[in-house]
Formats: sequence, structure tokens, C-alpha cells
Amino acid sequence: MTESTRLSLHVPEPAVRPGDQPDFSNVSIPRAGSVPRPEIDAAAETMRELAYSIIRVLNQEGEAVGPWAGLLSDEELLTGLRHMMLLRAFDARMLMAQRQGKTSFYMQHLGEEAVSCAFRKALLKGDMNFPTYRQAGLLIADDYPLVTMMNQIFSNEADPLHGRQMPVLHSSKAHGFFTVSGNLATQFVQAVGWAMASAIKGDTKIAAAWIGDGSTAESDFHSALVFASTYKAPVVLNVVNNQWAISTFQGIARGGSGTFAARGLGFGIPALRVDGNDYLAVHAVARWAVERARRNLGPTLVEYVTYRVGGHSTSDDPSAYRPKTESEAWPLGDPILRLKKHLIVRGVWSEERHVQAEAEIMDEVIKAQKEAESHGTLHAGGKPPLRDIFEGVYAEIPPHLQRQRKMAGC
Repeated sequence: MTESTRLSLHVPEPAVRPGDQPDFSNVSIPRAGSVPRPEIDAAAETMRELAYSIIRVLNQEGEAVGPWAGLLSDEELLTGLRHMMLLRAFDARMLMAQRQGKTSFYMQHLGEEAVSCAFRKALLKGDMNFPTYRQAGLLIADDYPLVTMMNQIFSNEADPLHGRQMPVLHSSKAHGFFTVSGNLATQFVQAVGWAMASAIKGDTKIAAAWIGDGSTAESDFHSALVFASTYKAPVVLNVVNNQWAISTFQGIARGGSGTFAARGLGFGIPALRVDGNDYLAVHAVARWAVERARRNLGPTLVEYVTYRVGGHSTSDDPSAYRPKTESEAWPLGDPILRLKKHLIVRGVWSEERHVQAEAEIMDEVIKAQKEAESHGTLHAGGKPPLRDIFEGVYAEIPPHLQRQRKMAGC
């Protein structure tokens, strides 16, 4: 009998820590335009390589190249640029508001604006997103009122959710934005269930599931893949890989799969990776996956390779777990600056117009913030009226509770 080897536990370690030089040598970036575009009805096994590459459209010169290019007009691209700039300005003001004590916390989208803003333009009215807390661009790109978004963040008397959700956990059925779950990953399997229900009813609406790279370690993520693949649910399964979970590097959640997209291969689900800082690439891949779902061809798993520039939230200090200059070294750049460069190359934008637009957009956001702040607190006495409690629970208030309302003077 051979002598047994002493076992040891493998614990993944980040390549760099605070004080080290940033290192993204593990991110293999193919040439823009080099990744093929499969037919919509292509079988998952014929596109395995797309789970390990990165689909890119914009090259370093700001030109749109390759088979995924040419789907958007100049007007649509200008609208996309405005949406991303609006989200960034919104972020800046809400971050400042949190620092001033006007809300308990806030979560930025800095560096990830293209993911949600571009994806939303591939959907139709009635489709439903099951987002995380970093997809407010889905609302911005669907012209959801800024004031209403701020009312929810401030939990004031005009809050559409009446103070029943945490700040930034928006909800709007009309805008296809299912209320954000505070329990990480639960929304992923819920999206699959919603998509299955749509198919059972013979409807035409599809769902989009959203999850962060860290949350893919949750069991809900894997349950969603099981049900989506088994029943060929009309859903797009989105994984936003921004390199960091709350304060943990992605290696913990990714395990030995190599990429997050590769998780879909074992379930027979088409899996693609896309440059999450390339507005054109994100939109092209989203449109491909959405059409596949709408044509009853089943789910698609999409990994967006991007970077979280800010902290996880206003209560997080990223300098405690990553190099301070890491965001500057991110090789895929800034989504706004990249689209801006493309539009200048096309001759439909300029540096001067960009500066002017920044000022105009910030004025719009400040105006909305002043209106939101003009509303009083939700419950001045700190105690919610009984009518609010009852109306949030019962379709029809029971008689004994109606009597309590009268006694309370409601």
C-alpha cells in the first residue's frame, strides 16, 4: 500500500493586494471585431469558444468593427451616450446626498453604465428585468422619472414604495423593473420562473435575470440554470463581472470554471462574454440573446466583463482590499469616454458639445433633486399611519381593522 499524501485545502488568493501594483494580465482581451457572431438559432455546443473570449466592437481608434457592429444609428448612439452621462451625474448627486445625511446609503454604477443602459434598448415594453442594485440604468434608459427615483432613495412622502424598500431598491412594473431583492441572488431564479410563466400563458414577453459575479456562488444561481435549461425558458441570464464582490475578489465565486460564462456550458446553455465597457458590443449581444429568447430558442448566459470603479456601497472602502490605482489600470477603459470617442470619430459629436452636455445634464439632475427634497419625510412623527400599514397588506381591509382606523382618527 502506498503512503497517503497529507491533504491540504486550497483557498484562492487575489493576485494583488493594497500597496501592490495593479495586475490584469489574467484578462485576455481579443482584438475588436475578431469574435464571430453565431446565427440566432445556433446550437450551444457550436459556440463554446464564446464563453472564454470577449466580444468587442470598438477598437482603440474609436471605430466600430467586426460582425457585431452596425446595429445602431448615430441618433441611437447619441441617446445611449446621454443615458450613461445621466446615470453618472445621478450617481454623483446621490453619493453627495448620502454624505450629507439625506439617505442612509447609496450604491454607485461608476464604470458599469454601459451594461444596463445598452441592454435596456434591446428590450420591448412588457419585458421584465429582475435586477440587482447596480442596474438603475435600466430605468434611466427607459425614461423613468429622476424625481421618482430620488423619492425612493430619500424615502420621502412621495416615495412610490411608501418606505417599504431600502434606498436604491427601486420597483416599476410599467418600466419592466421588478423590485430589487435585498437577499442576493434570489432574483435570478425568480426571473426564470417569470419567464416560464410567460411561456405557459403563450405570451410574447421575456425576462432578464441579473446577478453579480460574487453572487454566482449562491445556490439560486445554479437553480436558475437548471430550470432555464430544462424548460428552455425565454430568459437572458446576465452576470455582471465587475471583478469584485462586496470585498472579495472574483476567484472565490468563480472557482475552477475559468470564466463565469462557462458555467452555462454544462447546462447546454449558449454562453457569451462581452466587453461590458463597450456600449455597442453590449447592445449587440443583448439584442442577439433577446431575439433568441423571443423566438422560443431558450435561455442565453451573458457575462459582462467590466470593472467596479467605486466602492461596493457608501459603507465600503475598496482601498482596504485592492490597490488604490487599480481602476486606472483597468484595460477596457471608461464606457462613456469610449462611446464619446466613437461619436467624435463619426463626426456627430465634439469635445465642446460633450462639455456642454455634461453641464446640461447636471443641471437637469440638480433640478430633479431639489424637487425630490421639497417633499417632506414619509411619516413626520416617525410612526406610520394605520391606513398605510393596512393598505400595504390587505386587498380589502377587514372590519375589525377598519374600526381601529376610525379609533385612531385615520
